Amino acid sequence: MEWLNYHHLRYFWSVAKEGSMRAAAEKLGVSQPSISTQIHQLEESLGTELFRKKGRTLVLTDTGRTVFNYAEEIFALGRDLLGAVRHGPLSRLAPFHVGLTDTLPKLAAAEILRPVFQLPQPVRAVCHEDDLEDLLPMLATHRLDIILADEPSPSSAKFKTFNHSLGTCGVTLCAPPKVAARLRQGFPKSLDRAPALLPAEHSPLRRILDPWFDEHQVRPEVIAEFDDPALMQVFALDAPGFFPLHAVAVDEAVKRYGFRTIATLEGVRSEFFAITAERKLKHPATVAVTQNAQERLLG
Repeated sequence: MEWLNYHHLRYFWSVAKEGSMRAAAEKLGVSQPSISTQIHQLEESLGTELFRKKGRTLVLTDTGRTVFNYAEEIFALGRDLLGAVRHGPLSRLAPFHVGLTDTLPKLAAAEILRPVFQLPQPVRAVCHEDDLEDLLPMLATHRLDIILADEPSPSSAKFKTFNHSLGTCGVTLCAPPKVAARLRQGFPKSLDRAPALLPAEHSPLRRILDPWFDEHQVRPEVIAEFDDPALMQVFALDAPGFFPLHAVAVDEAVKRYGFRTIATLEGVRSEFFAITAERKLKHPATVAVTQNAQERLLG
């Protein structure tokens, strides 16, 4: 029987987390040659390279990313084991592993996941953020219980998955108070040449926004584009332009950041999905999340 050398795995995991052998060596208190040797031995035992060089930095190969995801789980279980021994097994809550696509609005995700913390049998939510392509293999190998996304799993996916529609919500344009007040006048023509912070072109939200702009013959001046919706909101705090927000998250954004609404776009709806590896939802937390979204949050 083959055995995995967890000492080698920990060195690999440290380098992947720190971004370089030098940083990992300093954190672990060992020499760089020692780490290099350990990782080389791990690669030999697995029969594949785990890192490739990109300039002066090391980046994970596709296999390296898979190994890193497993290492994250393995060492998290190790920490849980120590906690259970020191504080008793009752202190360990069952994990509920959630994948969040990087284009999913954080405020919307928080609202969708809120029921997880109100279950009769408490769980420990473990959230992983990545693009959908990288989350799907984790779902297929049961390292995720569910993926929350603003797009369905593609039919071309290599893994058998099931898309459960959580419903749709409108899209609202928001801005700092003075900008919002100005753009409300003469809307939607007021958006033409107006500064805008928008999601990246490949994102699901951008794909439904651009046709709306074309339909109303307005062309905003795009001053910034973002993969991360939360980062877009942070930049918008001091920006002279507007940005789109899923309607389900508007109230919280107004309360937390002081934004004001310009208008909700007529005919523009964004759909959210729960993606699972099984057709029937079984995990109590998964059932609670989907029911909450379908019945209370989304139309």
